Amino acid sequence: MSDRKLSGKVIVISGGTKGVGRTIAEEYAREGAKVVIGGRDESAAMKSIRVMQTYGSEGIFVHTELENVEDCRNLLDEAVRVYGKVDGFFNYAGITPESGLDTCDVETFDRVMNINFRACFFCCQQAIKYMRQNGGGSIVLTGSAHAWGGQKDRAAYACSKGVLLTLMEHIAHNYACEQIRCNYLTLGWTPTEGEVEFRKTRGMSEAELRRQAASILPMGRMLERADYVNALIYLMSDDSAMMTGSTFRITAGEYI
Repeated sequence: MSDRKLSGKVIVISGGTKGVGRTIAEEYAREGAKVVIGGRDESAAMKSIRVMQTYGSEGIFVHTELENVEDCRNLLDEAVRVYGKVDGFFNYAGITPESGLDTCDVETFDRVMNINFRACFFCCQQAIKYMRQNGGGSIVLTGSAHAWGGQKDRAAYACSKGVLLTLMEHIAHNYACEQIRCNYLTLGWTPTEGEVEFRKTRGMSEAELRRQAASILPMGRMLERADYVNALIYLMSDDSAMMTGSTFRITAGEYI
């Protein structure tokens, strides 16, 4: 289908087996991309790859332990080994444990920063290496409203998302001359698997979570995975070829 927005592109996703990452992996394939899924849940990835095949596209799974820098590099290496290039990288992977500034221990801090920032840094390093060989590409970093201060019990997480904002601006400013662009998509409060499981450990059901969020968010409901699809397709497509250094907010009006 020649009218598909991502035909011929190879897009790599870190954290592509869960949440928004999994949804957009399938949607990228629907739009014609070959998708490389980085993560730990091979079963989930293979289900997504079967969906991709029904769209006339394809994908591969690369087992990726994000606390291992060599795994981060290998994720991009495998994309090039199998498909010959990298056109896009979507950094979705991240963790959000409780981590108040006055209570956060070293182990939690290190794990948050290693997965949320260090892994992204070295994935971007490898993506840029391959994108410059291909005449450019698009990098999208997953942001959060927490980057602008954050809630009291998410200090380490807030810092990790804040530094990703700096990384986005660094890449955008310094690599635009190579047609490599980078943008920051601020996601809102979404009932992903991780969010729902975390709330359950605090005695809150998904229904209760949704009710609480609806009472807090200015637009009156939580974000669903589908709310991000069009923006993420746009950011990876040639339609946004001149867009870099931008912060997209899809947060239902939430500004923490």
